[in-house]
Order: sequence, then structure tokens, then C-alpha cells
Amino acid sequence: MSQAFPADADPAQRGAMLLAGLDLLNQGVTVFDADLRLVACNQRFLQLLDFPAALGQVGTPFEAFIRYNAERGEYGPGDAGQQVAERVALARRFEPHDTERMRPDGSVLRVRGEPLPGGGFISLYTDKTEQQAYERLLQQQKQDLEWHVGARTAELEAANRQLREADAANAQITAALRRSEERLRLITDTIPALIAYFDKDHIYRYANRGYADWFGRRNEHIVGRHIEAALGSKFYAAVVGYVNEALSGKQITYEYSMDKDDGSTIFARSTLVPEIAADGQVLGCFVLSFDITEQTQTQAALVQAQKMEAVGQLSGGMAHDFNNMLTVVIGNLAELQSRHQHDAAVRDYLDPALQAAERGVALVRRLLTFARQQPLAPRAVNIASLFQDMLQLIRRSLPENIAVSTQLPVEALHALADPHQLESAILNLVLNARDAMGEGGQLTLAASRITLAERDSELHLQPGNYVRLEVRDSGSGMSQEVQLRVFEPFFTTKRFGSGSGLGLAMVYGFARQSGGAVQVASAPGQGTVFSLYLPLTQPEAALTGRLNFSGKAGGRERPLVLLVEDDPDVRRVVRLQLTGLGFPVLEAESGDEAAVMVASIDDIGLLLTDIVMPGQLDGRALAQRARQLRPKMRIVLMSGYDEAGRGAAANFPKLEKPFTPAQLAALLDEVMLCPPQP
Repeated sequence: MSQAFPADADPAQRGAMLLAGLDLLNQGVTVFDADLRLVACNQRFLQLLDFPAALGQVGTPFEAFIRYNAERGEYGPGDAGQQVAERVALARRFEPHDTERMRPDGSVLRVRGEPLPGGGFISLYTDKTEQQAYERLLQQQKQDLEWHVGARTAELEAANRQLREADAANAQITAALRRSEERLRLITDTIPALIAYFDKDHIYRYANRGYADWFGRRNEHIVGRHIEAALGSKFYAAVVGYVNEALSGKQITYEYSMDKDDGSTIFARSTLVPEIAADGQVLGCFVLSFDITEQTQTQAALVQAQKMEAVGQLSGGMAHDFNNMLTVVIGNLAELQSRHQHDAAVRDYLDPALQAAERGVALVRRLLTFARQQPLAPRAVNIASLFQDMLQLIRRSLPENIAVSTQLPVEALHALADPHQLESAILNLVLNARDAMGEGGQLTLAASRITLAERDSELHLQPGNYVRLEVRDSGSGMSQEVQLRVFEPFFTTKRFGSGSGLGLAMVYGFARQSGGAVQVASAPGQGTVFSLYLPLTQPEAALTGRLNFSGKAGGRERPLVLLVEDDPDVRRVVRLQLTGLGFPVLEAESGDEAAVMVASIDDIGLLLTDIVMPGQLDGRALAQRARQLRPKMRIVLMSGYDEAGRGAAANFPKLEKPFTPAQLAALLDEVMLCPPQP
């Protein structure tokens, strides 16, 4: 078995090297023996707790540190003697502990202690209030290291002279140093950091347990070997440039990633601190590394979420513009259809155009849903029809080695849900199942009716009738631990960078918002079943037509309408629709212009205004001002951007773009029938 240090190095040098490496840590470290006397501590410990250097002497009683703290008020008000007695008694239990306390200066200190074999304990002290500048800390550690190396070298020279004069004491001192080395190794193995040392020939001379575990090696497979032989050619090629630069005398910090056997990727930040002899020769480098995998993944998830938010905002803006364009298209097509309703040749051209416009309306609503600017619009959804409509899209989304089937009851099932959001939720579950069946398998979509006679505490569902939709796969399955976290935002078991971890979280949010629930059942190697519960409802009455352009305003009064719209094409189409319904129309292209007209023209009986407009007054502000100036004036808002219709504008009737003449006529009839609300 290889040794941790050169065979020709005496035990005192080995102990000194380990102590010097200990002083590089950003944590305070103390070791007390079974009699609660100080065996070892680093400079960081004295700095963190503001202890005088005299207390850092070997043999200092534990009680001396506690008394120093109590007398300067470290533990708050109270009798200092009682505070000392309580803490010394607690320490004599030699029990593991991990606590945090706030010091009088406001800093938070974490203290973690572990008992040592044969008595005594080791404690780690971490300042959690702020992170010092990394380069300044390492520079200070380097200076401390050089000072300690020089100081310890002088001490060792004096000790060697004494050893040559007293051979009888040599064996005793050697044994003591060996015990110290073992204790220091225990300390470094306990510290949550990756510590190693290699010489100028790239040969590892030391590695703590955390360092070996990080690379999946045993200590004897690292110490005494060349970096390339110990950790592989791929890793060596990635870091050899940093190693050579550090061996030139420069302190180097870098980050790297590494693929594990299970397919996951881990990340680390390493600092190489050269060991420089008195004559300026670089003897080797100390390695101090930290696992930053969780931090890196969190940052990546945040970037992904920010991208999704940006795309959502872009989608909302695009939807607004598309709605204006569709308003113009549908308005003009409606007028053509009205004028040529008996011309079959013209209808052959108009009908496909109107159907395409209808699909455009549905597409825009999906964009708004994606941008989270479209509230849920629940209605009765025929599950069989939904599955049938989605099967083609689902099959295109799956590889050929995955078979798809459906299981539906004889009775028709209608769930109360937003159909577009439901489609998105099912597709999310299907894609999740696809990723779990890398080697192919069976995907089943099933639906059934269930009745809850009492409240289900696990699903948080009230008594009633529900539709249960199931997405089953024969994939790899999930452990119990994964199932407990599967609906958490940003949680994912996929390879790093291949998913945002938001899909199942969105399914969960949709289910809860719809008055339902979602549940997962799985086991490793036995596939997974996601069950989506939605309220059962009755089918809605069939509509006579999806786009009806034949509506006319009823026999109501025709007041003077002030039409406010900044887009001239949209304004022209809406004006023609209003005049076609028999309304006299005034036009304004901005809220500011319309406000002047409202204040000066008494005959205006109805204000029809877009919400999103340039200028000082948008549609919401214009509506509020018109209500103050003309309490009896009827007001209708128009918008193709649902987010704009919330807040103050929610008190006014709203016409969503694009709309047909029939929809405009129906809403105006309703508005004219009801008295204006002050």
C-alpha cells in the first residue's frame, strides 16, 4: 500500500504539513481530548470567535474558552458562572451536535461537533453571515501557510537537535506524532471539503476521504500515483494546464464538470495553492475543492425559468397583434359573406377563409394561455373526443417503439376543465412517459368515472363525481423518494440541461386550479401511472355554428357611439360593423383625443374603446374618466390581450378580439338593455 507522504519524511514533518493544510480551511477547527483540553486548532477558529492567541495554546482547557465568551457577553445576559457550568457539563457528554447561534455583533455562527474514538471531540465553526472574497481569503491562507511552514520548520530543526541528544525520548515522540497524524487525518476526513496534495512531478502525496469519494476511487488508488494514472486521461487533459500554471508559483482557481456512471453530471470548484520553499522552488500544490453541483443546477434552472418568462411575454405581445389582424380579417370576411350569402361560388372561397380565421383565433388563445395571460375557461370537455383529437399529435411525438392505446368506458364522460390546458397537461404526462421508456414500451390513455362519498384527505378532493384520466407507461418507474418530489418546480431526474423540471408542476397547478387533483403511482422497473382527477359535468347544448356572422342588433335604441381604436384598419372594420347595425359613429385614435370628445359632446351615449393604446390615457383610464364625466354613458372595452382587461377594467363589459358582427350585436344589445352602472 502506498504511503500518504514521502517515505523519507519524518513524522514531525508529516504532522506539520497536515497542520499547515488545516490552516487553509475557511472553517474554524478545534480538537479537544477526553479531559476537555485543546489538542489542536486552526487560526480560523481564533479569528471567527475573536479569541486571543494565548487561548490557542495546546492544553488550554475547554472551560477557558467558555469563560472568555461568557465574561464578554457572548451568551447574552445572565450569570457568567452558570453559563460556563452549563456548557462545560454539556461538552462532557461528548455527543454529536450541530447548532447555530447569533453572536452579539449580529453574525451567525454554525458549530458542528463530533466525538472522536477514545474520547474527545472535533468541532467545525462556520461563519454564515457573509462570504469573504474568495481570492483575498486564499491569498491570506497562502501567507499563513508560508508563515506556518517557516515557523514549523524552525521548530522542527530545534526538535531534531533535541532528538539527536536524547535517543531514549525519540520513540516516545515518534509515537506521539503518529497519533497526531492519525488524528489530523481523521479531522481532514471529517471536514466537508475535498483536500489533496501533489508534488512537482504531478504525483499525489495526500488525499482525504472526501477527495477519493468524489472521484469514486479508494485512497490507495490515488496516493502515490500520477494524476493521469489515478483519475484518468480525460480528467488529466482538462486540468493539466491549471496544474502546470500552479506549479509555476501562481495560485489558480477553476471549475470543472464530470460525468458519473449513472449518467448524472457533477460540478466542482478547485483552488491550487503552490507550496514554495524558502529558496523559491515550488515543491508541490495543495488542492482545496468544493462540490458546487446544487448551486450550478439552481442557476441553470433560474436561467431556464427566465427564458420561459421572456418567451411568455413575447407570446402575449404577439397575441395582441394577431388579434388586431384577425379582427380586420374576420370583419371584412363577415361583410363579404353578408353581401354574397346567396352566391355559392363566392361562399366556396369565403368558407375556407372563415374556418382558417377560426383556427387562428384558437391559436392566439393558446399563445395567451402559454403566456399565462389567458385565465382558465372551463367548459364541458368530451374526454373521448379529446383523446381522439390528440392521438395523431401524441403518435407523432413518440418513437416507433412505443405503442399507444386507449381505454374508455361505454358511457360518455364530460370533465369540467379548460380544454386547451387539459390538452397541455395530458401532453406533458405523455412526454414524461416517453422519457421513461427509452427502450420502448406501452403507453395507455384511460378514462373512468369515480364517485367520492366523503372527502379524500390524500387528494384533497371534496365529495362528488369526478373523471379520472390515467396516463400509464411501462417504463423505468420511480422510487418512493422521487415520487414525493415529482411535482416540485424545477425538480427533475433527467440528465442535466435536458429539462426545466416545470412540466409536472404545471400539471399539478392546472389540476388544483380546476378543482381536481393529480396523483402518481410507481415502483422501480414497474412503470408509472399518473392519475388526473377533474370534476364530472353534463354536456353543454350543441352550438348551431362556431362562427355566426348573421346576428343583428335587436330593437334597442341606437345612441351615438364613440369608437376609440389606435389601429386604423381595426377602427375601419369596427366602424363598418357599427354602422351596419344602425349606430351613428364618431371616431378617435387615442384615449387623449377621446377624452376631449367625451367632455365636449353631450350626445355620445356609448363608448366603445380599445384597452391597449398609446398616449397618457389607455382604455381603462379613459373608461374611468368617462364614467366620472358621464355617469349615464354606457361603456364597452375591447382587447385582444386579456391581461390588459383585469384590474380596474374588470368593472366594465368586455369584448374580446377578434369578434364577429353577431358577437358585437349581442353584447351591445345586452349593454343597451341594462342600465349603466355608476
